[in-house]
Parts: sequence; C-alpha cells; structure tokens
Amino acid sequence: MNLLRSRPALVALGATALLAATAAVPSASATPTRSAAAAGSIALDWYDTTAQTIAAAGATTQVTNSRTWAISWLAAARATRAVPSGVDRSEYRSAALASAVHDALAALAPARTEQLDAALQQTLDAIPDGPSEDKGVAAGSRQAELALKSREGDGLDPASVNAPYTVPAPAPGEWQPTPSAYAPATQYGNRLAKPFTLTSADQYRLPAPPALDSRRYKADLAEVRAYGAQNSTQRTAHQTETANFWLGSSLTLYTEPLRVAVDRAPRSDAERATLVALFHVALVDTQIATSDSKYAHTRWRPVTAIRTGSIDQDPDWTPLHNTPAHPDYPSGHNTYSGAAEGVLDALAGPSTAPFQVSSPTAPGVTRTYTTWHQLTVENVDARIYSGIHTRSADEAGVTLGRNVAGQTLRTADRLLRSL
Repeated sequence: MNLLRSRPALVALGATALLAATAAVPSASATPTRSAAAAGSIALDWYDTTAQTIAAAGATTQVTNSRTWAISWLAAARATRAVPSGVDRSEYRSAALASAVHDALAALAPARTEQLDAALQQTLDAIPDGPSEDKGVAAGSRQAELALKSREGDGLDPASVNAPYTVPAPAPGEWQPTPSAYAPATQYGNRLAKPFTLTSADQYRLPAPPALDSRRYKADLAEVRAYGAQNSTQRTAHQTETANFWLGSSLTLYTEPLRVAVDRAPRSDAERATLVALFHVALVDTQIATSDSKYAHTRWRPVTAIRTGSIDQDPDWTPLHNTPAHPDYPSGHNTYSGAAEGVLDALAGPSTAPFQVSSPTAPGVTRTYTTWHQLTVENVDARIYSGIHTRSADEAGVTLGRNVAGQTLRTADRLLRSL
C-alpha cells in the first residue's frame, strides 16, 4: 500500500457526522437577521484575528503557537456546540465564538489586548443587543476560562519545549549537533508535555528507522547526497524552488490552506470553529509525538552521516539548507503535513477548487493546489532537496501525523464537550 495515498475512510465518516451535529437547524418561524445573513463570516474574521495576533505577539516555539490556536478555538467550538433555548441560534453562536477566542487570546497574548478588544467590539456591534448576544458572550468567556485552566502547566511554554538534552556519545547513526552552528538540541521537551487527546507521547511511537547496513538506508542516503547538496547538479530549478518554498514554519505555511478549508467547507460558525479546533489540537499532539519518536531513535542527520559515516564519506558535503537542531527521524514538517491532511480530508473533503499558497521563504512564488495531499507530497520531497532529511524520515513522519489525526478525530466528541 502507498502510505501517501491511503484514506482513513471510517474516520472521515465519523468526522462528517461530528460536523453535522453542530450544524445550524433554523426553526420554521425564524426570521433572518444581519448576523444570520452572514453566517460563518464571524469565524473567518476571528481566524484572521488569531493569525494576526500570533504573527505579532507569538512565541518563539511553533508548538506554543499551535497551543494558542488550539486553546482559543477549542473554547469557541465548545461554546458554540450547544445553543440554549429562547435565543437566536446564529446570534448566540457568533457572540460565543468571538468572546471565546478573544478571551483566550487576550490571556495568551496580552500585548495584543487593545487590538483584540477592538475586534470584539466590532463583532458585537454587528449583533443585535439582547439575550442571544449576552448569553453567547457569557458562554464564550466561560469556555475560554475553563480551556485555559485545563492547560495550565502543560509543558508547552518555550522554556519547557527546549528543555536541556544530553547528546549521546558519537557513534554510527547517533544524532550529533550539526553544522554550521552546531547548536544544542531543540524541542526535546515536547515529548514531556501534556497532550490533548493522546494517552501518552509514545502512543504512536514509530518503529526504528532503517538499519545502517540496509538497502533502504543506502538508497535514502544516496538520494539526499545527490539531490540535497548545496552544489547539486541533479536537483532541478523547480526542485530547488520546492525546497525553498517549504523551508519555513509549517504553522505559517498551513495558515492559508486551513483558511481556505474554513471558508469553503463547513456551513456555520460552529462547524468552522470545530474544524479549526480539531486541526490545531491534532497538530499540538503531533508535535509532541514527533519529538517522542525523534528522541527515542536519535537518528543522525544526513550531513553527519555523509561527512563522518562509512558510506562514501565526504567531509566537505554541505546541504542546500542548514540542518535544524534535532534528530532526523521522523521529519517534523512531514508529521505536520500528515496530520493536517488527515484532518482536512476528513472535515473538508480531500479535494477543493484551486487555491493559491505563497511562502515567506520563496518570495514572489505562488503555487496552486486542488488537494491537501499535494501539500504532503511536496513536503516529502522538499526536505530531501534541502538536504536535511532522508525519504524514510519524511514518509514515516506522514504516517505518524496521520495516526495522530485519526486519534484526534476519533476522540473529538469527548474533546468538544463543554467543560
């Protein structure tokens, strides 16, 4: 079976039912209001506000920023899931979503409180005053407070994420700090953090990477040596562009694709909040699971293997891009893409109308996609063309990400219950 083409069909069916459970069902006597006429627009407004908040005041560690998304939108999904009697459904949900995301973001990024207060006021000005708005605001505030409390001390602050790691003694296959900075290991602390839905960080720990004397490992190393070298004569201009395009933060690169899905797929603010919440919950847990497998196997990076290993040693070999300071197996970019694809396939469908994505690490380049799977395929190749991962590490990463996404979707009903 081609792991990059399999589809978690049963999970997708369950996820479709989950979104259906949050869909708006207006009564026959309901009259249109300005908030109902723009159903779903509040979610997009607050999606953009969240992205702007993290861009301006986010943490130095990606998983911490993923946590901010997850807490804020999980609070919103919980607050909008059930609607009390005697209120307008759309007005209540719009107020609840805005209140939940506002309060969570203000607590997690206090430097942006002024901007967040202004955004909340703008949302509330568009909702008629009355019990629907009042009860929605109260529900959102309560769920934000409870979501924040439930994640206190979860080990995903920057200092905990980059907890000290003792580097193993040099040996064939063992990770060592890499040129040019030879920086200390990062992200070790992720594996010690508290997940949202995983029973433990090692729940989906990957099996060991290919043995150093295996045919697969030799093929992996030969591929990255040829296509990932700084001065490669095998890598095409388009392949170099692919490496540059996917070089940056996965959180940044997937912000626009997720927004496309939020805009196009679900029908209501409640459904959209659910999609954003489950996406980022899955991605927090994926980053925890990634670090568990990385530091369980401590596989050296290609640059170390090529410069010091026993297979065609080349002390001068240099990758196209600097190697990140953590082990090779699995690739974090690809665990991210695997989890993202799993959630988007299940909740938004595997394909959509063409959409464009740009990248801060490839200025002026815009790429067009029609499936979430295309993003995954490019991520797999990109890390090889960058010279920083083997194909085995990339493909194992996709598998791990998909496993964690499946766990998130299977446990979503319990996760989304109001606290």
